[in-house]
Order: sequence, then structure tokens, then C-alpha cells
Amino acid sequence: MNLKLHKPLCIFDLETTGTNIGKDRIVEICILKVNPDASRESKTWRVNPEMLIPKESSEIHGIYDEDVKDAPTFRDIASKVMEMITGSDLGGFNSNRFDVPLLAEELLRVGMDFDLSKFRLVDAQTIFHKKEPRNLSAAYQFYCGKTLENAHSAEADVWATFEVLDAQVGKYDDIPNEIAPLSEFTFHNKNADLAGFIGYNEKMEEVFNFGKYKGQGVKAVFQKDLGYFGWLQNADFPLYTKKVFTKIQLSSRF
Repeated sequence: MNLKLHKPLCIFDLETTGTNIGKDRIVEICILKVNPDASRESKTWRVNPEMLIPKESSEIHGIYDEDVKDAPTFRDIASKVMEMITGSDLGGFNSNRFDVPLLAEELLRVGMDFDLSKFRLVDAQTIFHKKEPRNLSAAYQFYCGKTLENAHSAEADVWATFEVLDAQVGKYDDIPNEIAPLSEFTFHNKNADLAGFIGYNEKMEEVFNFGKYKGQGVKAVFQKDLGYFGWLQNADFPLYTKKVFTKIQLSSRF
């Protein structure tokens, strides 16, 4: 194994009802937990999303309403997911932009606190796009010399993603093999939330990345316009973004 791990790394992949982080739901999740001693365990759950799966989504991942009608809901498996990822770092393919934010929404929705600061995130797609801009199937062929069978099934994708990530670390001399610097390498932009609504300025203070206060400090805005905080909480923003806004708002009182 080329990766040098100091704590477990959970590579995971989601198949979902769609791509809207705030509204769509998980229909399948697979987690591959790789330990520092290179031992591995994998768990896959089919999930009843409690909503209809759009036909266009089913045609991509092959999971239809009938396949999950008797499956557990995410609430039923949330504690098992948290148990598996707690104390680990998180990795995936396009995970920083999609899988991690959507998983955070699902966990927060059922009352489980997801704290981004407790995880380092590594996205194999970011490394791939910086080095060899293509998709997971091409990455698997390029780095591992293998054809990805059953692409867009969570289990096939998550195993292929780990092999790609491990091969990337072995291939490039300038790619670190430890999670902390690798996590830094795989971030495009550093944001305070998962969806990119809250960024940082040069002083590492949270700033708005959107709207009428774009570029202004969130804390300063809340101090002069508390009504804007109320509007944000009632608007259609991801739950994790609202959680970060709430934390900043509470700190703005002092």
C-alpha cells in the first residue's frame, strides 16, 4: 500500500435520487474502511429514500423504486454509518463536492451531528483532474490497468476509487502519501461549509460567496443585519451551511 495512514481512511460512495444536495436522498451507500495496517472492511447498504427515484437517476445506477421499497431508511442505518466513519478520515471520488455534503445533510436530517472539523477529506477525483483529467473508469484504466465493471454501482466504484487513490500516491513523486497533506492537495478552494456558500478571506475569516453581501465578512454582516441571518435559516440552503451560519451568528454576539 502506497498510502501511509495514521488513522483509518473510509472511502465511500453514494448512489442517490439526484444531484441536489439539499433535497435528494441516498439509495445506496458503500464504505470501505482501510486501517493503518492495511487491513480492510467493507459494508454496503441499500436505502429506501422515502421518495420516488427519478427514472433518469435509476438509468444511471440501476436502482429502481422496487429495489429499495423494503430496504431500511437512512434513519435506520445512520448510527451504523456514524460508527464506521467516526475516528476516520474520509475519501472518495468527487466526494468533496457531492458525497460528503450529501451525507452530511442526511446525518443532520436524522439528528446526528456531522462536524467537518473532525475529518480530513481526500478526493481522488481532484488528484486525477489535476494530473489526468478524465472520469473514474478512465482513471481505473490509466492507474490500475483494469476495466471498471459495473460502473455506477456503489460497491464497484468505491473499490475502484481506493485502488486509483493508492496507485496515484505510488505514481507521482510530488503527491504526499499521508492524509493531512493529501487532504490539502485535493481541495480546489477552502470553504467554511461543504456546499461552498461560505468562503474565507486572506485573514481566514468567513465571508459570503453569494448574494448582496458577497465578499463581506459573515460575522460583521450578522452584527449589522440580524434579519439576514433569519432569512438564511428559512431559505433553501443545505443544513450544514445553516449550521455554520448559526455557529458564526452565535459568535457574533461577543
